[in-house]
Amino acid sequence: MTDVAEIQYGGFSRFELELEFVQALSNPWYLNYLASQKYLDDPAFVAYLEYLQYFTKPQYLKYLSFPGPTLRALELLQQERFRKDILMPDTVARMIEEGVKASVGERT
Repeated sequence: MTDVAEIQYGGFSRFELELEFVQALSNPWYLNYLASQKYLDDPAFVAYLEYLQYFTKPQYLKYLSFPGPTLRALELLQQERFRKDILMPDTVARMIEEGVKASVGERT
């Protein structure tokens, strides 16, 4: 019998695929796309986003390339209001602006 940890999907483990997906959530335009395609209205997809909260645990957090924006997106996606608001371009722009400020630091 095959061990669950050894199952491959297109040559990648489930963890590798989930890692790539969760990191894509740090892109506000991708969040906008998911909302525009109604993924964020699907209860099964929302439940999957909740499942991905395991990336907030230290043993998984260390694999994230951009932990700040990724974890922020996971947190925001738990809120129904945000899942609606991300459809608005000004929400996307605000997230991008906040991300730039956080990455370079605010300069006075």
